[in-house]
Amino acid sequence: MGIIVLMVVGAAAGFIATRLMRVEADIPTTMFIGVAGALIGGLILRTLTTIMGGMAGFVGAVLGAMLLIWLWQRYRR
Repeated sequence: MGIIVLMVVGAAAGFIATRLMRVEADIPTTMFIGVAGALIGGLILRTLTTIMGGMAGFVGAVLGAMLLIWLWQRYRR
């Protein structure tokens, strides 16, 4: 059940991050960006969970996905 939740949250975070960063990506790439971003953001923003609760995980996922998109765009060239 945790994997399914991670994929759904990752897909949503990837969708929001690709829109905020104005990147056109297909669905699997968007999901990968979101899931990887969720993992990165979860590691970086774990301390916010104690302050904000569950919403911090989603914020961390979006920020992590945006970081991953930035790195992808920077080093793709």
